Amino acid sequence: MYKKRSCHHMFKLDPNKDLSEDALRKVCTSGTDGIIIGGTDGVTFENVTDLQDRVQQYDIAVYLEVSDIEAIAPGFQKYLIPMVLNSQDKKWMIDVQHQAIVEYADAIAWEDMMPEGYCVLNPEAKVFQRTNCTMPQDRDVLAYAEMAEHMFRLPFFYMEYSGMYGDPDLVRQVSERLEKTSLIYGGGIRSAEQAGEMASHADIVVIGNVIYEDMESAIGTVEAVKTIH
Repeated sequence: MYKKRSCHHMFKLDPNKDLSEDALRKVCTSGTDGIIIGGTDGVTFENVTDLQDRVQQYDIAVYLEVSDIEAIAPGFQKYLIPMVLNSQDKKWMIDVQHQAIVEYADAIAWEDMMPEGYCVLNPEAKVFQRTNCTMPQDRDVLAYAEMAEHMFRLPFFYMEYSGMYGDPDLVRQVSERLEKTSLIYGGGIRSAEQAGEMASHADIVVIGNVIYEDMESAIGTVEAVKTIH
């Protein structure tokens, strides 16, 4: 069984989006616990490795969230492997992971692989539609969390609202169900207040879209999360 993580705030950078060098510097020197590189569409080996090279100029942990096996690149500290629990297609739970293992078996360092039990909670999100998810009831989300910890023994359960601010009460309920699996919250955070609200329940808060919309607000989320933890 995995232990809870000491990491609490992370920025997620989309390799398919433009980010200036000044903006990247602000993100990487903000005090965040790490950078996740990942996205839903337009992710290629070329733009992943380009962003990786830019981020690795800074003294910060860099993780790749794998969304396309053709875009897997060496040199990351850890590799986050999504398993979409509320997908209606077995493909997104086990088949794409199996394909990756078949292709890369000889090169996999298993200690660097970190599977995430994903529950996608925004029906308008690209990732919801791409992975053919079904919108769960609250009781379903709680059950997925229990499965992640007790059946699959995953290190992470990820509540992904992907651009929409989620339900803090549901995040709290999920948090109360998890003892050793770390709860990740991501989606719709656009202020320090929202970051602090979700950090009061989730172990890790991931900040994404606001980086490209309002850098000052994005940077403000770091202190808000650190104050809680």
